[in-house]
Order: sequence, then C-alpha cells, then structure tokens
Amino acid sequence: MLNESGNVKKISIINRRMFMISVAKFVVFTGIVTRLFSLQVNENKKYLTLSDKNRIREWKLPPTRGEIHDYFGNIIAGNLKVYQLHVVPEQVEDFRYVMIRLKEILQLNDKEFAKIIKKKNSQKPWETLIISENLSWEQFTKVNHYLYELIGAKPVLSISRNYPFKENFTHILGYVSQASEKDILQNEAIKENFVPGLKVGKIGLERTLEKDLIGSNDIQRYEVNAYGKRVSQLEYQKGKKGKTIRLTVDTEIQKLCNELLAEKAGSICIMDIYTGEIIAMHSSPSFDPNLFLFGINQDEWSLIRNNPLKPLTNKSLQGLYSPGSTIKPIVALSALENKIISPNFKVNCTGKTEMYGHTYHCWKKKGHGVVNLRNAMKQSCDTYFYEVARKLGVDRLEVTASNFGLGQKVLGDLFNIEKKGLVPTTKWKKNNLGKGWVLGETLITGIGQGYIQTTPLQLCFMTAQLANGGHKIYPKILANDNDATAEEIKFEIENNILNIKYKPLFNDNKNIKIVLDAMFSSTNEVRGTSYRSRIKDKKYQFAGKTGTSQVKRITQKQRELELKTLDIPYDERDHALYVAFGPYINPRYALSIIVEHGGSGSSMAAPMAKKLFKLIIDRHELREKIKVQKQLKI
Repeated sequence: MLNESGNVKKISIINRRMFMISVAKFVVFTGIVTRLFSLQVNENKKYLTLSDKNRIREWKLPPTRGEIHDYFGNIIAGNLKVYQLHVVPEQVEDFRYVMIRLKEILQLNDKEFAKIIKKKNSQKPWETLIISENLSWEQFTKVNHYLYELIGAKPVLSISRNYPFKENFTHILGYVSQASEKDILQNEAIKENFVPGLKVGKIGLERTLEKDLIGSNDIQRYEVNAYGKRVSQLEYQKGKKGKTIRLTVDTEIQKLCNELLAEKAGSICIMDIYTGEIIAMHSSPSFDPNLFLFGINQDEWSLIRNNPLKPLTNKSLQGLYSPGSTIKPIVALSALENKIISPNFKVNCTGKTEMYGHTYHCWKKKGHGVVNLRNAMKQSCDTYFYEVARKLGVDRLEVTASNFGLGQKVLGDLFNIEKKGLVPTTKWKKNNLGKGWVLGETLITGIGQGYIQTTPLQLCFMTAQLANGGHKIYPKILANDNDATAEEIKFEIENNILNIKYKPLFNDNKNIKIVLDAMFSSTNEVRGTSYRSRIKDKKYQFAGKTGTSQVKRITQKQRELELKTLDIPYDERDHALYVAFGPYINPRYALSIIVEHGGSGSSMAAPMAKKLFKLIIDRHELREKIKVQKQLKI
C-alpha cells in the first residue's frame, strides 16, 4: 500500500512538472510567435529602414558655387573641376596599411604623410579625412586602379574655386577656403550644405554673399554589399548651383588700375556719377586669392602677412587718409553756400600767415600773391583756404562734407570692413577727447589735415556728387539692370523733376558750377597743379584737384632744405592724392587716386588719371551698348 501510494505521489509530481514545462513551452512559443508577428507586421518598417541603412549609403557632394561676373559677363570668380581623395576611417579595416599604400601610390613625402596622420588623429572616427584636395590626373587614375585594396578610400570629382584674374579683384571678391567650425555655427547656409572640404567665403563679396553663392549639395545614394563595397547607384539627386552674381566693375579698367599701382601702396576708385556704379575699385598691393584654395603654405603666407605695404588691407574701404587739398572743393562750396565768401573774395598769400601767435605755411614758400577763389583752387593756395576755413568754421564745413558722403560708409554693410572715416566738429572733440576746439584746428582742417579722415571710396563718391551738379546718388557694385539708367537720372535732375531720391545737396546750383570751373582750371590752365596731366582732346578732357597729405609734421629745417621726395625716408613721405571727373563737357565718371608715400599729387597721382580717363571713356560706348542689350532682354 505504501509502495502504491508512493508511486501515485511520484506520478502526480511528474505530471505537475510536465504540465508546468508544457505551460512554459507554450508561453515561450507564444512569445516567439508574438515577437515574430511584431517583427513581421508591426515593426516591419523600422527594421526595413535599419536594413536599408546598412545596405544603402548616402554621399553628399560639395555644392557648385555660383559664379561672379564683371559688367560685361567675364567670369572673375569661377569653378574648376578638381580630383580629390577622401578616406572614411571607420570604414577602413586596416588604416595603417591603407595609408602606407596611399603614401606609395601618391608618392607622399614624410612631411605630407605626417600631416595627414596628425589631421586624422584630431578628427572624430566617422569624419571624412581628406587625403588630397587637388590630385593630378595621373594620381587620380592610379588610385582608382588600386581601389580594390583601398577599402574606405573614395576618389572624388569635385569643384574648386578659380580666380582667373588673380590679384586684380582680390579686395573686391575676397577668397574662399575650407569652412571652419565658426563658419558652420554662424552661417545656416553653410551648416545645411556642409561636407568635408567645403570651401566658403572668408572675406570680401565671397563672404558677404555666401548665402546666394553657396548652392546646395548633389546627393548620391547607392547600394553596398556586406563588405561595404559599392554595388550599384540607386538614386542621384541634383543639387542647385549657387546664384550667378554680376558686378558693375570693368575688368579692363581694373587691370589698368593694378598696373598703375604696381609695387606701390594705394587705391584707385572709379564711379558713374549718376548711377553710382563702381567701375573699378582696386587696392594695392594685392595678392593671388588662388593661393588659399588648397591651403596656403607657411612661406607664402609669411610673404603676404609680413609685407610692410599691407596687402591684406583693403585700402579703398579700410584705408583712412587725411584728404589734403582734395577737400578744398568742399571747403569752397560750403563757404559759398553759407554766404561766407563770394567768388571774388581775395586773399594775399605771402607764403605764410600769422594767427594768434602761430605760423601757418602755404606749400609755395614765396606765396601766390593776391588770389581769388578760382586762382586759389587752380594753384591750391593753402593761405587762401586757411582764411576761408577761419571764416566758415569747422561745424558748418562738417555739414557740407557729410552731405557729400564724407564721414559715413559708402556701401553700407555690403563690406563689413568698410570704415566711416571722420569729419570733426567742436562737439566731437569735446565728447571724444575731452578738450575744447581751437582755431588752429579749423585752419588745418580747411586744407585737409588734422583730425579729418577719409577713405578713397568716400573721396570718389564726394567727387561724383559734385560732378553731377550736386545731387545725391547711391553707390553700388552689384549690377541691377532694373535700376534707373544714367540718362533717366540725368533727365530728372536737369528738368527739376520732384524726386526725393536724387535730392539736391546745395542751396544754389551756381555755387556748384563755380567749384567745378575752378577744378577745371586746376587741370587745364597754366599754373594749375595738374596742368602737366591735362588732355587737350575734349573727348577725354577732365577736371580734377590734387592733394598732398602729410604723414609727419614738417620741421622748419626741412622746410628750408626743400627736400625732394626721394630724399625723404619712405615712411615719412607725404601721401599723393587726386580726385577728378570727366569728360568735362557732359561728365559721366569720377575717380579718386591715393598713392601712399608717393609725394605730391601733381607728380604721382594726376598722371595716372590721364591714362585712366582715356580707357574709361573709350570703354564707355561698349558699356552703354551692353546696357541697351540687357534692357532689350528684360
């Protein structure tokens, strides 16, 4: 009985255990079935996506940057096809082997090899390592030949910037270079289109117009096998090329500016006196922006950075200079407008004048004798303008100077480096220097010395508005064929059509004519300071005003020695300036020239204007023809 009872008990336990195992099996089976159902139905899309991610690769190509053209359609910033080699470290099984093979294939020296390794160590594992941005065709084909053993290496056909006119447009265009982390963070367009090796604008219009120029990425999607090898292309999404930008500048005139300023420091600016179109704007010395495309080497960078003539400075926009005698047309106009003097107002110049215990010298040691406004402008008599400035006062002068564009940015925020300059007032000195204004400061301001500071572009702008009869214009360097033409603007001005946009900057236009006539005498009449640079042919005839800007106060001893420019140390020589407009009959263009430490404006700057006006006016007809063609297309 006991045995039978024990057996029954054992059987009961076994049955319970079997039941529990069966239940467990059922639960496990049910779980597996449920999971399989979930994987097949509920999460099918999720795992299909993950599978595709493992199977499909996406490759973003650098966007094609928009071109920049001159007024006539010449490409001044374009694109060239380049061959590059990229490596994705996380896709490489044996990085050291791949790199050693690439060193052999590309014939890299130890320095180049070490640089690549250093770059790789500074990057994240998933970031693309750019081995070379500019392979030769031979190198590119060789890499492709050995690609089967270079897993993770990707030969890439890319686009690089190209500046065909090299140093001629550098300070207008700027240059592009590899995008930094700062570039990516500060510019949304760069962030959206970033790929390893992306080149973006660093200075100039390349930087300020980045959003328009950058374009959008081409995207390749292709299938890979288990080893990551490309099997087939699935999709190619074409990106959008950046916008083509057309400027108002003329390449031929820009090149002449570069030639005239060769081996000199300075600036030349040229502007249409009605449309405000900048025909040329050159800063010297310049440099070849192509040097920055693939990383400038240390020696080349040192030559640019350490050049005492400062090629990295855009002198047209950043250079601040005392205007010297180029300010005299504005001083004369302000005095006439405020009825301080008449054209017949005379001063006896003996070579110097005494005021309140101080001696103020004229540039001509023996003086000019008795001169009126016209003769004083023609011969640039300092004594005359000392007296005019004394009567006028610096505050009234500032109003006129500001109206004509001094002391303010000419192109606004288009170039974030542009300086405002300074036209001083009594209030300015009190607020900024904590001192009262003294009469002697008014006198030297009247001949363009002292606190007054101007940029070359401001002087060009000032002259343009004088030349058009004293009407406000709007300088621009971006071409827009929908804007009013010079003829339309001129018609509105000459017919006194009520137009606030081109408002008069004068009280009496007779005063403007007096000043322009005086500038004509300075260039085209005997004893005029730029008489030697005159052009008799009325087609090319121009009017201007020379200027000499002191960089160091002249001692009495130096004054007595009457040293020639070449006898003075370079950095102590005066700056040479010239402003002009032409042709004198029916004027159309204005210019400013500054040659740092060039001596006198009459001997250094004015002769450049003579060469420039011949080309400017010869190019005018072609420019007008292009304008008509553009209008017809519209």
